[in-house]
Amino acid sequence: MKVIISGGGTGGHIYPAIAIANELKAIDPTTKILFVGAEGKMEMEKVPRAGYEILGLPVVGIKRELTLANLGFPLKLSRSLLRARQIVRDFQPDVAVGVGGYASGPLLLAASLKGIPTLIQEQNSYAGLTNKVLARWAKRICVAYPGMDAFFSADKIKLTGNPVRSDIQFADQQVEAGRKLFDLETNRPTLLIIGGSQGARTLNESIEGGLSRFVEAGVQVVWQTGPAFIERARAAVATLGSPLIKPYDFIYDMDKAYAVADAVVSRAGALSVSELCLVGRPAILVPLPTAAEDHQTKNAMSLVDHKAALLVNDRTAREELVTAALNLLNDPVQRQQLSTEIKTLAKPNAARDIANEVIKLTK
Repeated sequence: MKVIISGGGTGGHIYPAIAIANELKAIDPTTKILFVGAEGKMEMEKVPRAGYEILGLPVVGIKRELTLANLGFPLKLSRSLLRARQIVRDFQPDVAVGVGGYASGPLLLAASLKGIPTLIQEQNSYAGLTNKVLARWAKRICVAYPGMDAFFSADKIKLTGNPVRSDIQFADQQVEAGRKLFDLETNRPTLLIIGGSQGARTLNESIEGGLSRFVEAGVQVVWQTGPAFIERARAAVATLGSPLIKPYDFIYDMDKAYAVADAVVSRAGALSVSELCLVGRPAILVPLPTAAEDHQTKNAMSLVDHKAALLVNDRTAREELVTAALNLLNDPVQRQQLSTEIKTLAKPNAARDIANEVIKLTK
């Protein structure tokens, strides 16, 4: 079986794609998998690190506002379509999978025009533009939230949840390894800050402003800042002079990070929400307000409405987030309630279910 998996741009697209690929290989090790991403985007580094081949397209996204950058969009799109057609012709896949992001558009369109069955995986509670366009040709659409028939034909939809990396499912077995990796003390509460693969300025500035409060409370902070903020974070920690604050530009061992966390502060991207459900960690979500169609708020509310997470608004986070985090860490009853409820929303078999749908299309 030959499968092309296309898309990327963010960890929220890349890691579900890798999870699907891993599951396909687990079911049948002879499966040949080729990834297609966007040149210059993070998938071109993350996918080979996971052990898979990836080819790049020169595609870029179109800006929603009027900008000179949009002038080059038609040419790059045309070049990407030609390149995608060549990739499909050379690899001759049995099925093509799109996980969202720039590259999935040209590739899935090229595959559809060749009569190759396609599957879309939509991570969010509000469908992305690329997936909405591609849905007319897709044979199957795997979604993470109910009610997605507002965007897609109901007869194509399969509710699977979002696939996450297999190591996340065994995070609870990594507590000691996590403490060693992050150099943590066993008798102190630990707060994990994750703002997505690129970091989140609001979260970073909110945490930066409250570092002394965490130190005074004896709280250890494992802080993923993203590459743009890391030097500023390190400078702030150096000024503070406390070993309790641990800044990292990127955390690869997320299973170990979740394992040591007594509570988590996170954006509400689809992948982060799915991982939090799976590991059952009490969480404070700060949705990115500029996300397309405000889909991160919709993702967050799917938990908040079930009393499975707390929400802090982005515009008030600098004043409220640190206090909310400290209050949560000081309230073991609420942490246990949130942990219990969020686990009920987990879909641990998502990657296997999607892989099975892919296999069905090849038959």
